[in-house]
Amino acid sequence: MKQILRYFLLLTLLAFTAETMMAQELKTRQIHKVKRKETIFGIARDYGITVRELLEANPEMNEPTYPGLKRGDYIIVPKPAASVEAAQQAEAQQAAKPAAVTDMRHREIRVGVMLPLHDVNGDGRRMVEYYRGVLMACDSLRYNGISVDVHAWNVAEDADITRFLNEEGAAQCDLIIGPLYSKQVKPLSDFATQNDIRVLIPFSINTPELFTNRNIFQVYQNPNDFNEAVIRRFLERFADCHPVIVDCNDTTSKKGVFTFGLRRQLEARGIDYSVTNLKSSEAMFQKAFSTTKRNVVILNTGRSPELRAALSKLEALSLTNPQLLISMFGYTDWMLYTKSNLDKFYKFDVYIPAAFYYDPNSFRTERIQTKYRWNFHRDMMNSLPRFAITGFDQAFFFIKGLHMYGSQFTGAAGMVGYTPIQTPLHFERIGNGGLQNRALLFVHYKPERQTETIKF
Repeated sequence: MKQILRYFLLLTLLAFTAETMMAQELKTRQIHKVKRKETIFGIARDYGITVRELLEANPEMNEPTYPGLKRGDYIIVPKPAASVEAAQQAEAQQAAKPAAVTDMRHREIRVGVMLPLHDVNGDGRRMVEYYRGVLMACDSLRYNGISVDVHAWNVAEDADITRFLNEEGAAQCDLIIGPLYSKQVKPLSDFATQNDIRVLIPFSINTPELFTNRNIFQVYQNPNDFNEAVIRRFLERFADCHPVIVDCNDTTSKKGVFTFGLRRQLEARGIDYSVTNLKSSEAMFQKAFSTTKRNVVILNTGRSPELRAALSKLEALSLTNPQLLISMFGYTDWMLYTKSNLDKFYKFDVYIPAAFYYDPNSFRTERIQTKYRWNFHRDMMNSLPRFAITGFDQAFFFIKGLHMYGSQFTGAAGMVGYTPIQTPLHFERIGNGGLQNRALLFVHYKPERQTETIKF
């Protein structure tokens, strides 16, 4: 009888222990049933945890064979490390600390992302990929001893951004990345001024607030400013060359703005140039070329069919006139045609002006693409630029800069010491307003079959 009682007591103790352990475990994690179209990022955001915490709780998600989230799957969601009460207590302790601790150089950097983070259309899918690059940058910065607190909001095209600006956490951000749509810039700009928040506008080029708000950083220039910068650098680079402008008879082209601006500047400097036509006879086409100077050929279109026709015409010209020195100066669009025209790009010493350069043969490019595949179980979209790499470059540059300089960060050349993988960044202030990225590249396909990036 005593032995039976001992067994009963032992079973009761084991059951109590198991129940206690289960209760303790339930305090630190919970089970979530995946709904249609839910993503890892959305689930992590909804539960107030990081993507890394979610992946650590579900190690099978890190396996290369993991098929991805499907509706009806059950996953473990760890609860946030700190309770609301603990967070309030930490906030009170933070307020009681000396003023220096409130300086972002001595604490975590608070980043808000306000972009269309959805799977409804191309904008959303591209920005989700961009956001993944931001998260990868935060992960890399953590290994550099820089802590980042990220909040993300799905700000779609038809959304009222002020609703998100009023949500908890927005006013505490040091940096807000967004918006994608120009119509949302004004309310975000006003909010940033009110709360002294830096705003990184990653893609929009229509930003009048740039001229009045000192906290705005705009990455991409509008076409007119970009063309002016390219023309200025063209005149420096090819000062001793003979420009040959080729009319390609493309009535849909908008590149005439560039060639017209270039011709105007050439004439103002007294530099001789020639104009010819893609349909000209071989003899008339040849007359446009100098026999004593290097010729730089500029088309007035960026389209692929006209580019191919021009390359063929130049190839015929070079066969009959091998003594001619020929280079070509193109457009960012030509990067889309590199794969099918690479040999001729090398042969005709092609220069392509751009604000970015995706180098598929770079070790750093290969490494970040591999890490992306490990983290998200898919490849980056086949687009130019690669949006995940853009997000990584921009986030790493800005977060590290804020960590180093705090509110004094301006993104000036050499300030951060970060070598971008794809998107160079160095900002200049626009009058008394914000800062605009003035980085510019000439991607040069050299005849010795090497590609170099000339940075300005």
